[in-house]
Amino acid sequence: MTTTEATGLPAEDQAPAHAGHDQGVHGYHKQKDEHLKRLRRIEGQIRGLQRMVDEDVYCIDILTQVSASTKALQSFALQLLEEHLRHCVADAALKGGDEIEAKVEEATKAIARMMRT
Repeated sequence: MTTTEATGLPAEDQAPAHAGHDQGVHGYHKQKDEHLKRLRRIEGQIRGLQRMVDEDVYCIDILTQVSASTKALQSFALQLLEEHLRHCVADAALKGGDEIEAKVEEATKAIARMMRT
């Protein structure tokens, strides 16, 4: 199993930016502003971690913030996955055929990646 430096993910878990994905509206579209706000908060947490290291804050205090940041990202990922299932996978199920099989496989791989982290 090989990984790429940029993502750290196994090569088989990676795909080109839009490979096999439609360019239409995605499941998260209706919540886009809320998601961006949430990601900005997480970004702030990460910047806070950088400051803590720069200011030589106690290790355990930094680890506590790492844990909070990790949980925030995991929560975001779970919400995004739910929206993907409700929108993209459900849409593929309505269309039937090979598309539903591909979307289920894609979602299964995404869940497996999330569980490894």
